[in-house]
Parts: sequence; structure tokens; C-alpha cells
Amino acid sequence: MSTVNSTTSDADVIKTLNGSSSKSSSSNKAQDLQNSFLTMLTTQLRNQDPLNPMDNSQMTTQLAQISSLEGIQSLNTTLTSLLASYNTSQALQAAGAIGSQVLVSGNGLTLSKGAAQGGVTLPSAADKVTVTIKNSAGKVVQTQELGKQAAGTVAFQWDGKNASGTQLADGKYTFSVEASSGGKVVTTSPIQVGTVSAVVKSGSSFVLELSSGDTVAFSDVLQFM
Repeated sequence: MSTVNSTTSDADVIKTLNGSSSKSSSSNKAQDLQNSFLTMLTTQLRNQDPLNPMDNSQMTTQLAQISSLEGIQSLNTTLTSLLASYNTSQALQAAGAIGSQVLVSGNGLTLSKGAAQGGVTLPSAADKVTVTIKNSAGKVVQTQELGKQAAGTVAFQWDGKNASGTQLADGKYTFSVEASSGGKVVTTSPIQVGTVSAVVKSGSSFVLELSSGDTVAFSDVLQFM
């Protein structure tokens, strides 16, 4: 795995995340396969029985196979090129995310400089939404009533104070959300906010390292802020 930080140039990012590759190898393989096929066909024609030569249908079948082989190799080359372009685009996008905030699924709440942000997705409208915040020991330190909310993403902020008004220390907290409409429970999906500090390529996917120490797959990011 390789890590990219905010001081890395775009060119270095592409090289680090995607690695160096040679386009000529794919082309050479296709040419080698085609040459082998043609050599085999030529050998068949040269050594065929004069009294029982290859008929037109056999010749047509052989040539069709050569044509299909060329088409498949051409398609593979095109797909390889498209994949390389996609990886390059994704690499640049991932590197550009360093320093920005992202929304991802989760119930983590990072308190920094006396402020924290979180959110929740509601599949339908709710007339009551309650956020419960807990410390690392699982103890409830604060609750917030968000009131009536429409369906969609609902954001909330926390000033880091507990129920008694005491300012709590910066660090990691968690939250849960309960919602209801007409007395019936509304399903909730918590969303946490994180700041991207680095980008790591693992296999064919990208992982974002957040300043909180958490990691999230690039494909799992709900929104860049």
C-alpha cells in the first residue's frame, strides 16, 4: 500500500496510486496470438492432403476465428485503456479530497476545538428526532431534540457541552438517533463527518484516512463537502 499526503503532486499521485505500466505488452501479446494463429493456418494449408483439401467452409471458419481473435484483443485493449483512464481520474479525485470534509455512514462524533458535526438520513418525514451523544465509556453526556424533520439528510451540531453545561474535552464520541412519526418508529441511518488526511491505495480500491484515525473506502463516501 502507498500513502499520499497533501504535499504530493498530481503526477506523483498518479504514479504512486496506479503504478507504472506498459501499453506495449498488451499490444505485443495480441500480435503474438494473431501471428501464431496465422502460422498454424498456413501450416495446415501447406501440409494438407492434395486429394482431400480443406473446403471453403473450413477456410471460412478459420478466417472467422482469426477475425474474432482480433476483435477480442481490440476490445481488451480498449477496456484496459478505459480502466487506466478511470483509475487515473479516481486517483486525482481521491488526492484532491485531502484536507476536505466527507460524509460517510457511521455514528462517530469527533469533538475538536469545542465543536462537532453529525447527521442522520430519514427515509420518511418525522415529527420527533432525538440525538443522544455518548462518551468513549458509553455514558450519555448530552441529548438534542431536532424537532420535526422532512425526509432526507438532517445535520446537527454539538458545542461539546454536557447536560450540565460543562465543556467536555476534545476527542472521540458516538451518537445515536431515534425518530418517530405519529408514534411510529422511523428508521434512521447515522452519518458522521470526517476530514481526509491521507489517501491510500489498497489493491484496486482507494481508502481515505480521516484525521480521527478512522478509515473509509473511497467508494463509501456519501458526499464531499
